[in-house]
Amino acid sequence: MEQYKEEFIDFMVEANVLKFGDFTLKSGRKSPFFMNAGAYVTGGQLKRLGEYYARAIHDHYGLDFDVLFGPAYKGIPLSVATAMALHELYGAEIRYCSNRKEIKDHGDAGILLGSPIQDGDRVVIIEDVTTSGKSIEETFPILKAQGEIEIKGLIVSLNRMERGKGEKSALAEITELYGIPANAIVSMADVVEHLYNRECGGRVVINDAIKAAIDKYYEQYGAAEQI
Repeated sequence: MEQYKEEFIDFMVEANVLKFGDFTLKSGRKSPFFMNAGAYVTGGQLKRLGEYYARAIHDHYGLDFDVLFGPAYKGIPLSVATAMALHELYGAEIRYCSNRKEIKDHGDAGILLGSPIQDGDRVVIIEDVTTSGKSIEETFPILKAQGEIEIKGLIVSLNRMERGKGEKSALAEITELYGIPANAIVSMADVVEHLYNRECGGRVVINDAIKAAIDKYYEQYGAAEQI
């Protein structure tokens, strides 16, 4: 595993973004782990987060694109922080764009904020995590309504590796349904490999009991096909 991925896993735990225990998800599933990207709250954290995203985007999609699109609301700071990191790390001038939940009819009017999207633009979508693909259902038509554009792919921070609406993972379903690559900075398999019986922040985050709970969760909800 690349060093930046190991650092990112430690970063999620230290920032209290990735937690282990007993959680009930919006889907109703009982999960032994939970990720909340809203816990990134400081300038330093957002700077580091943008750098990890930038490295993953560079690995998966290169720098041959024009716009980084972050769906409202969590995607807005992600797109801004990552656009800045792409410039700092690689000298790339990537525009950022996000959508509004409600269309604005005055001033900076319309459904988009940030850079307009133009015919010929190549777009990478950035999100925190996806479990059902609902955000992409909302985002895809907004982007396609902007003109003749190419969506190069989706990047999320964590691939939960569980079933979406069917038997495949949510990321695999997105690729199948929309015909775009979908990738993550790290997967839960990476997380377990890196943290199992290893200290992070002065404690063992995934001990034998947590590992057993994760294994049991994937026996029930694990996707038959990953990305």
